[in-house]
Amino acid sequence: MNAQEALMALKEGNKRYVNNELKHPHLDQHRRHELEGGQTPFAVILSCADSRVVPEFLFDQGLGDLFVIRVAGNVAKDKVIASIEYAVANLNSKLIVVLGHEKCGAVHAAMGDGPFPGHLGALLDNIKPAVHIAKTLEGDVLTNAVKLNARIVSGNVAEADPIISEHVKNGDVLVVPAYYKLENGEVEFLT
Repeated sequence: MNAQEALMALKEGNKRYVNNELKHPHLDQHRRHELEGGQTPFAVILSCADSRVVPEFLFDQGLGDLFVIRVAGNVAKDKVIASIEYAVANLNSKLIVVLGHEKCGAVHAAMGDGPFPGHLGALLDNIKPAVHIAKTLEGDVLTNAVKLNARIVSGNVAEADPIISEHVKNGDVLVVPAYYKLENGEVEFLT
């Protein structure tokens, strides 16, 4: 599956999710046995750790289909980038989606002044550039900040040297920002 086919598979799965026509593919014993020898997820999803955002469900995918990394605010620092590199270089994943979501608590927290205890401040510092830009735009600041954060992170992921950037330049990997709407379940791809 190439990157465009992978993107179409996610769009079709999300449409099934929105319309409550789920297929729940690849969840049976046969699939478990197929995966004993290894995995080849067609897409990497970097999403927020929010319990309301479960990529396997909202894209109606099953075991071995998605390589999911979840971290508050869908930020991408070294460990996250390394995980994505692994999926691209070793698992042949062709699509990377950075998935922000409606009413993101991490982005909302980054809109505040803090101070934030423990490691939270360092995480929120990664989101603040999107917040600063969003405050200059018309419309809802939180929604704009979430979408901008997904765009900024996807740009950073696409430029991550040497592995991801090389695959993106060669055209065999696509990095796409997206926004999940809690209210109706729709994923808006921000391309």
